[in-house]
Amino acid sequence: MGKGGALSEGVLKKVILSYTYVAIWIFLSFTVIVYNKYILDRKMYNWPYPISLTMIHMTFCSSLAYVLVNVLKVVEPVQMTRDVYLKSVVPIGLLYSLSLWLSNSAYIYLSVSFIQMLKALMPVAVYSIGVLLKKESFKGQTMSNMLSISFGVAIAAYGEAQFNTWGVTLQLGAVCFEATRLVLIQILLTSKGITFNPITSLYYVAPCCLAFLSIPWMVVEFPKLRDTSSFHLDYMIFGTNSLCAFALNLAVFLLVGKTSALTMNVAGVVKDWLLIAFSWSVIKDTVTPINLFGYVIAFMGVGYYNHAKLQALKAKEAEKKASQPDDESGKLLEDRESEKSMRKIESDN
Repeated sequence: MGKGGALSEGVLKKVILSYTYVAIWIFLSFTVIVYNKYILDRKMYNWPYPISLTMIHMTFCSSLAYVLVNVLKVVEPVQMTRDVYLKSVVPIGLLYSLSLWLSNSAYIYLSVSFIQMLKALMPVAVYSIGVLLKKESFKGQTMSNMLSISFGVAIAAYGEAQFNTWGVTLQLGAVCFEATRLVLIQILLTSKGITFNPITSLYYVAPCCLAFLSIPWMVVEFPKLRDTSSFHLDYMIFGTNSLCAFALNLAVFLLVGKTSALTMNVAGVVKDWLLIAFSWSVIKDTVTPINLFGYVIAFMGVGYYNHAKLQALKAKEAEKKASQPDDESGKLLEDRESEKSMRKIESDN
């Protein structure tokens, strides 16, 4: 076997680990989505309080993140000023709270499969908002691709047997808020050299979400919960649900950190198809041929978009590598010229 065997063994181990990270992320993402649907759907657990559920998640995640950062000291807190926190983290926390609130609310009105189809619009929203905020440059080819994704989702919506206008509005709102959050993370944090891992992200952002969600909760859901004397918090249900939500954040960091964002995008496609199959076979949601036809068109558009982004990234890296030898040769030439000048000065002296 020799060196070749050792190399093959190392590559095999890396492949197995990558597939393990993908499997963990798919499992946790799948579990959180189905679990939230189970809790919120009136035909299942029948607890239609999305703000309350999101606040339970944020309370659990912020408390656990606090323990991990300040007590167990698993990770170090990010150094930031009060001004950066108020101008950068707080707006991101507001958008995150709105995104979670609306996306969880959509589970009350829409099937799991249709929600996954609507989520295919995320690249469209991210690109459009990026162009509006001048983070992305407008390109006709990219916009045509965005239109093809939108067209596919529109066909899927047309074929939806349980179409609900309010549910679609909620999910589209969630997509817009989440896309804006992703763009603002690049503008407000990444550009300033501030990066979060999932634990520090929850440590700083989750308390903001909790504070923002408490305002609509007091008006919309608290009066209903106060009048529902028969309800008692099931610590097993909500505890395991919150634990899954926290674990999913860690899995995202693990997957992207150990593989790549592209791997996560590809894994997301696999997860979406699994959820559609699960929704149809187990939950007994209706999935029509028109649904699938529209989603296939949208899926192809998303696939092409990811491929184009990958090619652009490769071209940028190749250009960067190509410029390095030029910089080195230029520096060498400068050194030689400097050496000649020194010799001339010495000879003149």
